[in-house]
Amino acid sequence: MKPTILLARGAAVAAALALGACSILGGGERERGAIFAPAPRIQADASWPRVDWQLSVSPPSAARTVDTFRVVVRPVPGELQVYGGASWARSPSDMVEDVILRTLEDSGHVPGVARRGAGVAPDYRLLLDLRRFEADYAGRAVPSATIELHAKLLRAREQGIVAARTFTIAEPSTATDVASVADAYTRALETLGREVAGWTLTTGDAHARAAASPTPTPPPLLTPVGATVFFQTEAGCQGLPSLSMALICPRKARMQATRATLAHLPRLLRAS
Repeated sequence: MKPTILLARGAAVAAALALGACSILGGGERERGAIFAPAPRIQADASWPRVDWQLSVSPPSAARTVDTFRVVVRPVPGELQVYGGASWARSPSDMVEDVILRTLEDSGHVPGVARRGAGVAPDYRLLLDLRRFEADYAGRAVPSATIELHAKLLRAREQGIVAARTFTIAEPSTATDVASVADAYTRALETLGREVAGWTLTTGDAHARAAASPTPTPPPLLTPVGATVFFQTEAGCQGLPSLSMALICPRKARMQATRATLAHLPRLLRAS
């Protein structure tokens, strides 16, 4: 199948688009239509952490020129075309969401993962922005199935961003025909699903572990007070008439120790 122009310059090209008979390779005959349905299959990586939290995956946002049922090709920078007579069975955003969701579900590494609004109370949310889904020649003889996706992992309770990353997959096609390009998209989706799932589990696990760790106790504060020092325990501060020790106080009782020290400081200085 031959690519036909999707985006071009001028009204003449737009008219050719409406007729659906224009081709960058010439020969304007209409070809028999074909619908392609990539079916990626991904095995979970044994190194992925097993987590105990739940995740919701939001549908990817995407521009109309990206999230189209036509099979888009970029023959040269700045120009998009489509393969004549070819289309996807599902939209690119649906394919991307499905491969990420199924990879996480089938991995067995997360107890609960679902689409947004499925009734799951998530601990984390995965937000997706699909930026590219095109066969890009990029100056080569054959195109590469190119997918660019930006992902954000949010903590659901605080709605704060835990981490963000842009994934760019470019899987070379074995030939220039649209069937070979569709096969390359299957491999590209497999790579994307594997990378996004692994990143989500690893990043979320690290954040959850850090949040569950106890806050470290700050070191004791050493504060000399004249010639007399006080040592404060949890029970309170006791005066020790020593010239070589320092005032050591836990944070929560420091103010109380300071007031007691200032009140008795003149008498203690005279006694020393």
